[in-house]
Amino acid sequence: MRFGFNAENDQMLEAIETDQNQSYIHRPAPAHWAPSGRNQLQHRTDNSRKNRNGSMNQLFGYFRMELSPLLHDLHLSSSSSSEKTRPSIPLPPITELLSELQKKLISVAERSDLIGQVERLFQAADPDWLFPPLLDDQDSRWAELQAEYSSMISALIGCAALPLCEEDCGSLDPSAYQSVPKRAAAVSSALTALLGNWEEGGGARRARLLLAVAPPIYLFAVTHFQDEVWTSAASRTAARHLQVALLRAGGWRDSAHLLAGEEEEDRCILGGVLDILQPQLTRESWRRCAALKLQFSWTLLQVTRPFLSPFLPRLLPPSLLLNDDYKPENCMLGVRCLHHIVLNTPAADLRQFNRAEVLYQALFRHLYTSEAAVIQLVLSCLLDLLLVLEKPPSSDCRRTLCRHDDVLHLVLTHMEAEHKVALRRVYASALPLYVERVGVAVCRHLRRLLPVLLGYLEVGDPPEESVRLKMLEVLQSTIRLAWPRMASRTNVLLRCLLRLLVDVSADPGLSDSVRLQLMEGSSASLRLLDAATQQRVQVSLFAAAPPAGQQPPLQHSGSLLPGNRDSREKAHLKHLEGELSETEQHQHLNQAAAKSEGRPTRTRGWGLTSCWVFRVKRFREQGSDQFWGLI
Repeated sequence: MRFGFNAENDQMLEAIETDQNQSYIHRPAPAHWAPSGRNQLQHRTDNSRKNRNGSMNQLFGYFRMELSPLLHDLHLSSSSSSEKTRPSIPLPPITELLSELQKKLISVAERSDLIGQVERLFQAADPDWLFPPLLDDQDSRWAELQAEYSSMISALIGCAALPLCEEDCGSLDPSAYQSVPKRAAAVSSALTALLGNWEEGGGARRARLLLAVAPPIYLFAVTHFQDEVWTSAASRTAARHLQVALLRAGGWRDSAHLLAGEEEEDRCILGGVLDILQPQLTRESWRRCAALKLQFSWTLLQVTRPFLSPFLPRLLPPSLLLNDDYKPENCMLGVRCLHHIVLNTPAADLRQFNRAEVLYQALFRHLYTSEAAVIQLVLSCLLDLLLVLEKPPSSDCRRTLCRHDDVLHLVLTHMEAEHKVALRRVYASALPLYVERVGVAVCRHLRRLLPVLLGYLEVGDPPEESVRLKMLEVLQSTIRLAWPRMASRTNVLLRCLLRLLVDVSADPGLSDSVRLQLMEGSSASLRLLDAATQQRVQVSLFAAAPPAGQQPPLQHSGSLLPGNRDSREKAHLKHLEGELSETEQHQHLNQAAAKSEGRPTRTRGWGLTSCWVFRVKRFREQGSDQFWGLI
C-alpha cells in the first residue's frame, strides 16, 4: 500500500513499528511453553505478519483522518464518533468521489484550495483504490470508471482554461490572461500527482485507462509550456513536468512516440487529440481561442512519415484554414504545416483527390503578398510541392511549359521591380534553387532573368552582400546551363562583372572575407563566360586596352568546366606580374598553340582571381579610355 510522500507519515510509521517491536520483545512467554527451533521460527513469522498488519491499520487510520476534511466537504464522509476508534474505515468508491469532485470543480468559485486538496488526495491515495481491478475489458464498471476520470480531468483542466474571444477576428488583451498562469501551475501539479500513480504498474487495464485520459492532459501541457502571454516561468516549468510525467506513465520515449506510437503497437493518442481539436477547428470558431492553433500545429509537426498519411484527411483542412488567414503569423503557421505534410506524405496520397493541386493553388497566391517572411516559406514549400505535381523541366525531354515556369516567371517579374531590401534578399536566396531545378529550360526566361541579374549585381547589400553573392551563383548556373545563348550577351555581362570588380576593390566598407568571396565569384563567372564564348572575353579586354606591341590572343574553343591552368594561362599570369615581357608572352602563346598539332587548344579556365584583379588594376593605372568606356 502506498501513502503520502511526506516525512510525517514516514516518522509515524517508524514510531508505530518501533513500539510494536519493543512490546513484542519484552512480552514474557508462558513458563510451560518451550518452543523448538522450527516452532520458534514459525512463531516469529506469525508475529511479524501481525505487527505489519497492525502498523498498516494504524497508518491507514491516520491516512483516513488526513483525508477526512476533503471527504466531509464532498459529503462522502460517513464516519461517526464511534467509528473513529476503529483501526480502519472503508473509503467510498472512487467513481463516486470522482463524480463529486467534478461537480465541485465546476461549481466552486474559488478553486485554488480545492485544487490543492485534490493534489494531496492523489499524492496520498492508494493506487489500488484509485484504479480498482476490474473483471474484464468489456465490463460496464470499466466504462463508468473511464467516463468519470475523463470528466473529472476535463473539469480540472477547465479551472485553468483560457478566456475566449467574443469576436471571431479579434484578440484579447494580455491582461485577460493575468490569472491563468497561477491556476495552470496548480492544475499541472495535481495532474502530475495523479500520473505518478500510473507508474506503480497495474497491467493492461490501467494502461488502456491512461490512453483514454492522455489526450486532454497532453493538450493542456502543450498549451502551457509555450512561451506565450498566458504563461509564466512557473507555469511553463510545471507544464513540462506534467509532460514528462505523462510520457513516463505510459512508457513513451517522446511526444512523437506518444502521438503516433509504433507500427507494431496500438498505443497512439493522435486520434483522440484530433477528436478534441476538430470540433473547434472550424472557419467560424478557430480564432476565438488563442491556444488552438498552437495545439494543432505543434501536434502536427511531431508526426512524421509514415504515421501522418492515415490522418491526412483530418490534418489537411485545418492547415488550409491557417494558410488562408489574413494575419501573417497565422499564414506562416499554416504554410509550415502544409510544408510538413508535403515532406512527410507519399506523393501518391497527395495526388489522390487532387490534393496536391489544391495545395499548389493555396500557396501560389501568396507570391503576390509583400510579406518577406511569408514569401520565404512559400517559395521553399513550392519547391518541394512541384516535385509531387510534375517532373522537373530538366528531366523532361519535351520541355513543355509547366508550373515550374509559372513560379519562376512570377518570381522574376516581382524581382525586377522590387525595391525592399528584405524582399530582395528573400528572392535572391531562392532563385539559385529554382534555376538549378528548371535546368536548360532557363533559356525561356533569359529575357527577364538577365535584367534582374544586372540590376541586383549593381546595387550593394552591405555588410554581408548576400544578394550579390547569390546573384553570382545564379549567373554561373545560367552560363553553364544556357551557354549557347551567351555569345550575344557577352558584352553586357562583361561590363557588369568588371564594374563589380572595380566597385568591390574600391569599397572600404567591405570586410576582407566578403571582398574575397565577391572577387572569387566574379572571377568564376568571367572564366565560365570566356569558355562559353570561345575566349571573346579575352579578345574584348585586349581590344579595350592592349599593352604596347601586344596582339590579341588567338581564339580557341573553350570548355565550360574550369580546371587547371595550361601553359598559355601561366604565361599570361607571369606577364601580369611583370616576369615576362610582352614579346616573350606573345611568342609563348604561339608556341603553345603550335604544340596542339593543328587542333584548337582547350582552355581550362582563367585560373586565380588575382588574374582578373591584376588586369583591372593595370587598366585603372593606365587610365585607358577604351576600358572605362567598356565598363
